[in-house]
Amino acid sequence: MGPGPVNADPRVLRAMSAGLVGQYDPAMTGYMNETMALYRGVFRTDNEATLLVDGTSRAGIEAAIVSLVAPGDRVLVPIFGRFGHLLAEIATRAGADVHTIETEWGTVFAPEQIEEAVARVQPKLLAVVHGDTSTTLAQPLDALGAIAARHGALFYTDVTASLGGNRFEADEWGVDAATAGLQKCLGGPSGSAPITLSDAAVARIAERSSVEAGIRVEDDLVLADPIRSNYFDLGQILEYWGPRRLNHHTEATSMLYAARECARLLVEEGMDAAVERHRIHGGAMVAGVAGLGLSIFGDQRYRMHNVVGVEIPGEVDGERVRSALLHDFAIEIGTSFGPLHGRIWRIGTMGVNARRDAVLATLAALEQVLRAEGAPVVAGGGVGAALDWYDGEGAE
Repeated sequence: MGPGPVNADPRVLRAMSAGLVGQYDPAMTGYMNETMALYRGVFRTDNEATLLVDGTSRAGIEAAIVSLVAPGDRVLVPIFGRFGHLLAEIATRAGADVHTIETEWGTVFAPEQIEEAVARVQPKLLAVVHGDTSTTLAQPLDALGAIAARHGALFYTDVTASLGGNRFEADEWGVDAATAGLQKCLGGPSGSAPITLSDAAVARIAERSSVEAGIRVEDDLVLADPIRSNYFDLGQILEYWGPRRLNHHTEATSMLYAARECARLLVEEGMDAAVERHRIHGGAMVAGVAGLGLSIFGDQRYRMHNVVGVEIPGEVDGERVRSALLHDFAIEIGTSFGPLHGRIWRIGTMGVNARRDAVLATLAALEQVLRAEGAPVVAGGGVGAALDWYDGEGAE
């Protein structure tokens, strides 16, 4: 019940146990095509270039940035938590001229703050985390695609922590590239990174891909700014997933099965229904921790549906509470990073764990551990407040 990874859906684990198939088997080609179609539904996009990068969510982030950004390109990263710093680091390693703006952890940016920075920096890429689990907040994205377009920038967002549990509209919001991971609201294990790319992003990648570079080398022409990675060259990966079936790497077959099942379950449930499920159970968790007398961290207008930051009471040892929850109740919650390390707990309700019994069991266990620590919690307050929330929402 932490900020991720969370328990994988048993149906996803079952899908992973299917027999291995080579990437050139016609059956595998069919699985890949089905997976691409399913993730178009998850990302809410018509992008043909919607596929998987083999690796954890960070592999998807790095593939997007290294493929879209040439050395010397200006990149703007608005930072409101730990993972904005990660985007800036990866862009710096790619040789970009990285510019950042920062806001206090627990807050997000207004669109006009980001537009002012875009107008000033004139970046080739605007790179923004959607939901940052370090602060439990989600940056509103609906205005950012238009802002980037007005200033000639591409717009990339990391939706690892938010996709599947919070509203995300790739096409409607003008997103050029988005990457995710399976281990949070998608309800799978880490190890596969779904990605979607707009036509503009694909065109930029094609200008730089080593696929094209290889063709030009034969003609004694070399690209000025080829992608500086083989494994994360999205030009090659697009050809691998496309009709050419380029021999780029050996497919992580079991992870493809997992990713396909994660998307299938979400699309079958309906994306709006999945987001609503996360809202209801996340809201119950918030009501429950408040009912125990605990304080909630951050601007709650922008809290992700799937994780809540809880201020650690001054009279308790936060790590001892986490240890007791894990060893006595087999429930894991998280702490945070940087200025929030040891200051807040992060409790998640995502994927298969976004359900009533998981919320109530966590609240009941937390009450007992806090009581043993001498914290002045409200007896029965957590479970009672969560049940009141469910009654108010008409939720089962």
